[in-house]
Amino acid sequence: MSDRYGSDVLSGDWRSAGKPRSREVEATPDLVVEDVETGWVGAVVRVEKAGGMHVVHLEDRRGAVKAFPLGPGFHLDGAPVVLTAPKGAGRAALAQQQQASARTASGSVAVADRTARVARGSRIFVEGRHDAELVEKVWGHDLRVEGVVVEMLDGVDDLAGAIRDFAPGPGRRMGVLVDHLVPGSKESRIVAKASGISPFAPHVLVLGHPFVDVWQSVRPQRLGMDAWPVIPRSVEWKRGICAHLGWAHDDQADIARAWKQILGTVRSYADLEPSLLGRVEELIDFVTAPDA
Repeated sequence: MSDRYGSDVLSGDWRSAGKPRSREVEATPDLVVEDVETGWVGAVVRVEKAGGMHVVHLEDRRGAVKAFPLGPGFHLDGAPVVLTAPKGAGRAALAQQQQASARTASGSVAVADRTARVARGSRIFVEGRHDAELVEKVWGHDLRVEGVVVEMLDGVDDLAGAIRDFAPGPGRRMGVLVDHLVPGSKESRIVAKASGISPFAPHVLVLGHPFVDVWQSVRPQRLGMDAWPVIPRSVEWKRGICAHLGWAHDDQADIARAWKQILGTVRSYADLEPSLLGRVEELIDFVTAPDA
């Protein structure tokens, strides 16, 4: 007796019907792919392991480099592909390319045989020592080449006063990086009031990251965590983090040692959260613009 209804239409991989299948492709040097989510198009310049996962670095036609998780989510010649770590000859070629075009911790091309540029009149200001040390570790080479000095603010409560004291103007821009700059925060109100001070406003750019402290801008995986813990407001944040990690936190010396341990896990920009990376890059662009 024949089956009048035929085969089961839901059997097999019906969800993929009509969709192109992704094929695996090794991330070899100069392979040009597109990240589907962001539209970033670039050539493979480096593959490394960061935060427990493999990361591929893509350089666009302007020389800018961005990192993406290795795996699915890329297009090659318009077709979906899954990027895999290179093997054999591909790995050797990539290593040779990386050696030939050394890059700084920020991902930019390292400039050899050049002394630091005489300091510009423009400056970048950050809230504290930890922020300054992190910026120096990742962007220090770039800043010295560009002649940009990073200065510390003693908090942002008197940001307006700091702007007046620096007196930014033509050829003397002021970039400011603020912690915990989120809607409704104390910091957001301070920045809104200070940013419009006349006649300095056109020469000031204040940007911020969403983290309670710059410690949080380090990917938690670098410290063996899936996410940074939520600390009760009744507990000082840094001490709470140290307690969670099982580190000493009795005095300021303990906090300083904890930060050194966290900073020591940062090898390059790939170990930092994008929400910090983007803001620092914007500030560097602002203070190094041709008319800055």
